[in-house]
Amino acid sequence: MLEGKMNVTEIGQLANDSEASTGGTADNSSVRELLYCGQGLDDFHTSYSNIHGIVCLLVCIFGSIANTLNIVVLTRREMRSPTNAILTGLAIADLLVMLDYMPYAIYMSPYMQFSREERLTYSWSWYVMFHSIFAQICHTISIWLTVTLAVWRYIAVGYPQKNRIWCGMTNTLLAITSSYIVCPMVGILLYLSFSIQPHVEQLGKDGNPYKASTTGTVRNITLYRTSPSELAEKNPALLNVNFWIYSVVIKLIPCIALTILSLRLIAALLEAKHRRKQLTGNSKGVKQIVDGRVVDVRQKKSSKNMDKEKQTDRTTRMLLAVLLLFLITEFPQGIMGLLSALLGNHFFYNCYLKLGDLMDVLALINSAINFILYCSMSRQFRNTFNYLFRPKFLDKWLPVPLNDGTPMGRRNQDGATTQITQV
Repeated sequence: MLEGKMNVTEIGQLANDSEASTGGTADNSSVRELLYCGQGLDDFHTSYSNIHGIVCLLVCIFGSIANTLNIVVLTRREMRSPTNAILTGLAIADLLVMLDYMPYAIYMSPYMQFSREERLTYSWSWYVMFHSIFAQICHTISIWLTVTLAVWRYIAVGYPQKNRIWCGMTNTLLAITSSYIVCPMVGILLYLSFSIQPHVEQLGKDGNPYKASTTGTVRNITLYRTSPSELAEKNPALLNVNFWIYSVVIKLIPCIALTILSLRLIAALLEAKHRRKQLTGNSKGVKQIVDGRVVDVRQKKSSKNMDKEKQTDRTTRMLLAVLLLFLITEFPQGIMGLLSALLGNHFFYNCYLKLGDLMDVLALINSAINFILYCSMSRQFRNTFNYLFRPKFLDKWLPVPLNDGTPMGRRNQDGATTQITQV
């Protein structure tokens, strides 16, 4: 929904402004007719909008701190790896989304009682336009980096012999850079579709629309709104193209790709588990003649190989959690956007627009929660985070693990480096 803010914020603002300018008596059938989603959704939208600003602000504050910590931990020299580089690029994009959304969340807070004159200023209209484009660009980068992460992980699990060749650091940095260069091109159509238009309204002394029943002076004030540009008015298909790009290219295609890759990763995990169980079973009961006596011999994998396989499985499960969370929050948005493109304004105003705030906060939660996933599912991330941020005076009271006496983030005696996602 963040990347669809062009549709919800700007078109929605245009509809709300038109209603307010007539004192709340606008009779627009495309807005009023509840053809698809019913009165219940309209009531939910009205109730939730009162707390939306506060909820989003809290999520943004937490997400900004969490993604900053992700970047600090993942960019440690000892943590460098292709997968960690993608996770770093993902954290940067999510952090930018959070920082960009904070002013809008504050503005949406019910405690900020702005008048119409204060809301529709030239500077705020420019921010709304910048916010709609910038948020879409950053979230699109986040989406395609998530797809890249899934592809890299599938290659590591399904084609381990090709992993170092196809998913080396050079190719990884190239994929990350490409996302940050190509995705901003999506914002070109948004920029061409909308512009800031001035208009004059009669406002009362309090800065809100003047009503004949009230007393006081009437002022003619120039207000500014984000409206369809002249190019969009001459080419109505331009707005529809934006919907198709948003719903299909930005949402549905990545979601379908992630669904397929996630299923393949789950199948690979189950297959690896079955293979290890089979090998362990076959190793039991093997007999061998030693010095003329029959003895049992149990073939055991080396501890190093077993730990490596377990670490690979843990990493895959953690990244699967990241992918599944992404699908839960993004797939519904893609479907809603596609239905809006197919069914037109009635569905957009009656369903899509009413769910806009809820989809916004779900997208923000998706961008903020990765830190919790890393901490709960990655021992290496927890240890590195603990080493970086734990107060040093606590070391004298905390026991040192026998299997790893070296501080996290430093090289072990065998020269191996600590990574969140070892393959």
